[in-house]
Amino acid sequence: MSKFHLKGETITLIEMLNTREKRVEIQQELLQKHPTCTLLSATMNIPGPVKTNEQLRNAFLTVIKKLNTLFPPEQIVARKHRELKTGSEYYLVLDEIPEELKRKLIDVEETHDYGRLMDLDVVYLKGQILYSVSRTELNHQPRRCFICEEEAKICGRQRRHSVAEMQQTISQLIEKGKMK
Repeated sequence: MSKFHLKGETITLIEMLNTREKRVEIQQELLQKHPTCTLLSATMNIPGPVKTNEQLRNAFLTVIKKLNTLFPPEQIVARKHRELKTGSEYYLVLDEIPEELKRKLIDVEETHDYGRLMDLDVVYLKGQILYSVSRTELNHQPRRCFICEEEAKICGRQRRHSVAEMQQTISQLIEKGKMK
């Protein structure tokens, strides 16, 4: 049994929805300031009412440190980092082609110890509308479930796994990553 448990401040659905709405506002603001750029929007994919604690923040920051090494300083236009009880958020505005950025992020999601815990979204502005680049647009498979390797969205919609089961798997991923 894992020693790490997803303990921390619990959040409500309303708080999560408000945070998502604010995230879209931030994305819009950053891209309106830099309309020819592409935005990397990073959050964690943590099921249940606890979205952050020290271990999750450390895992998040480990991935952010890796992401920052992928881009030379002259390619980075702006950045923003938020630590909220609804989870960590990181925004990186880049002088980069959206599809190229998404390819780099897919590699991180698939190879980094904590990549499975991350939502690394690529957002760009077309007119006044936000667009994102999906994995499938680039001929990659959809994200896989933490537990059974089926398509994550299908497992989530069908609620195939309990929150406790998913949190246990996340705990194991974090412990495994710390050992390296």
